[in-house]
Amino acid sequence: MSTMTGGEALVAGLAAHGVDTIFGIPGTHNLAAYAALPRYGITHVSPRHEQGAGYAADGYARSSGRPGVVLTTTGPAILNAAAAAAQAYSDSIPVLFISPGMPLRHPGLGNGLLHEIKDQGAALAAVVAYSHRVTSVAEIPLAVAQAFAAMGSGRPRPVHLEIPLDLLDEVGEATVVPPVHAGIVSAPAAQLTAAAALLSAAKRPLLLVGGGASRAAAQVRAIAEALSAPVFATTNGKGIFDEDHALSVGAGVQHPSVLTAFSDADAVLAVGTELSPADWWLGLPELAGKLVRVDIDATSINTNAVPARALVGDAATVLDALVPMLDAGSDAGAGARTDSGAERAAACLKAFTTDAQTEGAPWLEIVAALEAALPRDAIVAADSAMACYYGALSNLPLHRPNAFLYPTGVGTLGYGLPAGIGAKVANPDTPVLVLQGDGGIMFTIAELATAAQLGLALPIVIVDNGGYGEIRNEMADRNEPVHAVALGAPDFPALARSLGCYGIAIENADELTNAIKSALDADRPTVLHIHEYSRAAKGMS
Repeated sequence: MSTMTGGEALVAGLAAHGVDTIFGIPGTHNLAAYAALPRYGITHVSPRHEQGAGYAADGYARSSGRPGVVLTTTGPAILNAAAAAAQAYSDSIPVLFISPGMPLRHPGLGNGLLHEIKDQGAALAAVVAYSHRVTSVAEIPLAVAQAFAAMGSGRPRPVHLEIPLDLLDEVGEATVVPPVHAGIVSAPAAQLTAAAALLSAAKRPLLLVGGGASRAAAQVRAIAEALSAPVFATTNGKGIFDEDHALSVGAGVQHPSVLTAFSDADAVLAVGTELSPADWWLGLPELAGKLVRVDIDATSINTNAVPARALVGDAATVLDALVPMLDAGSDAGAGARTDSGAERAAACLKAFTTDAQTEGAPWLEIVAALEAALPRDAIVAADSAMACYYGALSNLPLHRPNAFLYPTGVGTLGYGLPAGIGAKVANPDTPVLVLQGDGGIMFTIAELATAAQLGLALPIVIVDNGGYGEIRNEMADRNEPVHAVALGAPDFPALARSLGCYGIAIENADELTNAIKSALDADRPTVLHIHEYSRAAKGMS
């Protein structure tokens, strides 16, 4: 037990849990925590807005597998980060949001103190796993340990920790609590046996991989090969199974050909996916009687589709146990299949590629330029933009887990740039590229200054259709007035240069590949601005 301020107790607790980087903005009420950061060797990154801090911490966590940490001040600051907290919750990303709160003995109905809001904790509790307000200096390290234990066991979700502002400066006795390492969870043997029997008997099995399998890439490959099953990936599952593999079909399950393939399958093994409408735009296929589902979250394993066999447990551990059980004692299965998994995957891939290229036609030249420029280990931080979900998702091959950082579920705008900053901070030797639309980039455009200050070699490709292109098309499709969606023509390269970045106007996709390659080796970020030629872009003119 040591005597220290509440601010130091917080920072000491974070350091004990391996935190080496914090994203945040100092303010009047959190300075005691900032005073302690240098003493514990924690790097601080200063985004220009708290929402950017939240997305950066999310990108840090997705790309590294380590929890991200956000430190804001009270009131409007932590509320600015709430959208990022909601996005992290939606996509099961471990991010710890920390803020001061009103003093311990603050009047219950308020008195107009700086940054006072009605119920800060309740606001955050609505969008994270839980919001916890400590009541003593001694409790702070314990609360940090509890937050990391929650984020590191079961389904990872963001957590909010509120420390009354007077406690941050108060001196008291506190003991740093070491990390708790949760045990690895596997499904019961009887359930594994039943699942193995269903899969082994299948003549036309398929494998669906979601973001919950991001730490089980080797096991996913092993079971795909054991089943000889074509592999589909959700948006957050992209890259977990190498898209060059003969069994890979691709990422993105919004295509008609995917519904056809899943309807034809007689067994579907779904690993780490919610089967959510945010992925299945056309609705789920009928999966009754043939779905085997692996998920760490017992409350989610029946969501959207009730499986014939439910395996609650860690994806890697469950698949490790399941692989040697396949085909045991089965008279059907692989031996009775009339064609190989590779042949089925090739047929699925042909139909999938047709769908993906039709949907992504306006962006194919841009996507091809990205593919030619990016090394195999690259990370793409994308936004909720047409160039991303129509263009890159199903048409840009990626080759590593957590290679495509994308805001599924909540579907926020402005995610890509700060998420790319977080990914580059977490993986300084890995090529990272940001892919944004011209509408979304304006939500977090100030983070160009953050990337420039950090000196990141970060290509930022802005694909411009003149505004909110998706919404423009939806208005037109509803035969309603098209308005409020055109955003003019900002000079993005000039804006980039004014914030300390390089800025280049790209006239056509042929120029983009070399520009990206140069940007990956530059001494600062590079904004590459290119116009798309799409229905939306034509409608904006």
